[in-house]
Amino acid sequence: MSFLKFKRDFQKYGLEKARSYELILHWLNNRLTRSQFLLLSGILVGCTAGMAGVLLKTLVHNIHYFITHKVHFEDQILFYIVFPFLGIVLTTSIVLTLFKGQDRKGIGAILYEIAQNSSVVSSVKMYSQIIQSAITVGLGGSAGLESPIAVTGSAIGSNYAQTYRLTYKERTLLLAAGATAGIASAFNAPIAGIMFAFEILLTGVVFTDFIPLVVAAVCGSLLSRILLQEDVLFRFYTREPFNYKNLPYYLILGIVTGLYARYFVVISQKVEHFIKGLQLSRLRKAMFGGGVLSLLCVLFPPLFGEGYDTVKAFTNGDIHLIIENSFFRYFKIEEWTIIIFLILVCLLKAFATSFTIFSGGNGGNFAPSLFAGGTVGYLFAIICQHLGFNDVPVTNLVLVGMAGTMSGVLYAPLTAIFLIAESSFGYDLFIPLMIVSIMAYLIAKWFSPISPELKFLADQGKIFTHRHDKNLLFSLHTEDFIDKYSQTIHEDAPIEELFEFVKNGNKNIFAIIDDTRKLKGILTLDDIRPYLFTDYSSISIIQIMKNPPALIHPENKPLEILQIFDETMAWNLPVVNSNNEFIGFISKSSILTGYRELLKEYSD
Repeated sequence: MSFLKFKRDFQKYGLEKARSYELILHWLNNRLTRSQFLLLSGILVGCTAGMAGVLLKTLVHNIHYFITHKVHFEDQILFYIVFPFLGIVLTTSIVLTLFKGQDRKGIGAILYEIAQNSSVVSSVKMYSQIIQSAITVGLGGSAGLESPIAVTGSAIGSNYAQTYRLTYKERTLLLAAGATAGIASAFNAPIAGIMFAFEILLTGVVFTDFIPLVVAAVCGSLLSRILLQEDVLFRFYTREPFNYKNLPYYLILGIVTGLYARYFVVISQKVEHFIKGLQLSRLRKAMFGGGVLSLLCVLFPPLFGEGYDTVKAFTNGDIHLIIENSFFRYFKIEEWTIIIFLILVCLLKAFATSFTIFSGGNGGNFAPSLFAGGTVGYLFAIICQHLGFNDVPVTNLVLVGMAGTMSGVLYAPLTAIFLIAESSFGYDLFIPLMIVSIMAYLIAKWFSPISPELKFLADQGKIFTHRHDKNLLFSLHTEDFIDKYSQTIHEDAPIEELFEFVKNGNKNIFAIIDDTRKLKGILTLDDIRPYLFTDYSSISIIQIMKNPPALIHPENKPLEILQIFDETMAWNLPVVNSNNEFIGFISKSSILTGYRELLKEYSD
């Protein structure tokens, strides 16, 4: 009866028509407690985002299968020339035609929406990332599907929360739950999905209710386990038991992966700046980047696609099969051939991934960092064997190398540790995984305290960092605190007009302007008080006005403005535009009040 009454009222007074299942959820939202509805929401968002992850992985797997088994070329070299180039160009064309050029992608896009857009993600991202990344990676783009899956899941969680008019914190929680479920489904690793949310997405966000994250991760992982085929899953079954006598290998590998991770991000930044500096249209940039990627894939086929099959070949000892598909097959395959081949693959993987992503493709650094880390680990293992060391744990070094490089590239050591532990059933490898991941992470932090991929956004205050007070200040907007009804008076006005303002007005500070509204000076009640009870007939406004201690511009951030207030010891300062035209006054107390209200909202 309660539901029927709600249905009648909703259909009669509702602002918009709702689907039947939405009507039930709207009713449940009114009947259940906040915790109960969030738990239900976590399940629904987790299943939906998990299905999106399964769909994308299956789609890419089928595209790979089709072009590798159904499409035949007389010469294999044409295969690597055509498809990577086609993937990037097609993706860019779709972005320009179907999505009107809106292609903000990657983890930075999610963090931006959390900090600057109240965790409101466009509904288009619920499917746009799937389409774009499926074409890019399915046709051989050297990138990963995990970042697009995370963006898709976050869009699903955000739009679900918007539909049921949840608060900012609940919306952020479900956004993170969607991304968590997506990562969990991509790797069948629920704990890694939760760690990803805590380490990367929820940086600077304070909340205590994490149960929806857990149930979303479980739902995503279960769907992955049930629906995905074994050859699609990120799984490693062959490994050696952990032996503490092998600790020197892991300590050295931690340093190596940390330095390689730094190399990877530096190359990524340089390629990004290079492509942005090209005076070409977006489609021409895509053609250029696709050409570079195709060339790299022709020379080194392991750079084609995500590369997980290559890493599995390392753990199975099938390196010769990989080399036989490259131009190195024309050389006699010896130890030095394999070592040179792997060194070149490691060095060029950073270029292949960067050209894929920044020239117009869609993907992320998850899979490339894992592939590169596994290659570095295998390379390190065979070098040790070549030097005469016995009982080198080759498979373990491949696995922990993946964790170390991922930790250094993404600045997410816990995600890397649990991802590899869950994917390899290697819980007894926790000690070497922690050693290598933490060492690589500390080396990366030594070079740059913030992930270079996110540093530009962090410096501009567009994403949250671990500095919670600074996050709140960056969430404030200067225009909200400008008093645009400030009292102004012309510089040539009679002094009596000024005193009339004091008598009838409610302001204690005045702006002195000229005919073009350019600021000439300011006056406060303290400046005027000595002249109130004297003969002021011979006094002019110009004589008693003073220069402001500082000027504020609309583009100044609240954090910068507070620093100016502290330096000048002022409580009110004028805001002017680039032509020195007066806009209004801004007060220190209004910013502090806004900060306090925001702190209450975030801490509630």
